[in-house]
Amino acid sequence: MEKSSTQAESCQGTTLSPICLLVMMRALQFFFLSGILILLLTTPLHGALSIGATYPVSFSDIDGNKHSTADGHVTVIVLTTAADREKARTVGDRVPERCLGNTEYKMITVLRFARRHTVVGQRIATAFIRHRVNDEVKRLQARYDVKKIIRDARKDIFVATDFDGSISSQLGEPEGVTDFRVFVFGRKGELIAQWNGVPSAEQLDAALK
Repeated sequence: MEKSSTQAESCQGTTLSPICLLVMMRALQFFFLSGILILLLTTPLHGALSIGATYPVSFSDIDGNKHSTADGHVTVIVLTTAADREKARTVGDRVPERCLGNTEYKMITVLRFARRHTVVGQRIATAFIRHRVNDEVKRLQARYDVKKIIRDARKDIFVATDFDGSISSQLGEPEGVTDFRVFVFGRKGELIAQWNGVPSAEQLDAALK
């Protein structure tokens, strides 16, 4: 340490030598990296939701049903694109058995679109999504039948479209970003858990207790 200090002092009154340049470069790198670290630690992530905070997110699904994360249900929201629909299906398959047919819980799939659609384009996309929903109803109904749950599965599948980013923004997602996200909200809208990917069955089970 004393050697480096002596070298730095000797550089002040002499022509810059390779050793002096090395000492100065290391000093600049140290202060530069320190500045970045301080900035990252003191600057909050733009739009990111915080576990435990309350978020009364509200929107309607493709059937006109109104939803809110603060409506008394434990709500799982899957934010996805059409390209990642298999991931959304996996999340649904990993929902604990005790939640199936239980009206205290609900899962909503929000399909977001990276580019703008005309009114006609939105109608076409929604019609295609309805067709996909019918397939998911059949899959869930088969799961109900195996568990001998007497309930119409259509009442438990909710899909919303996010053409303008209004739902995504409420979930802290920047415009144009299409990451796959999963959120679990408590009955009053408090954020219980969130994942940037498909959570395991164990993770969902713990969040939905």
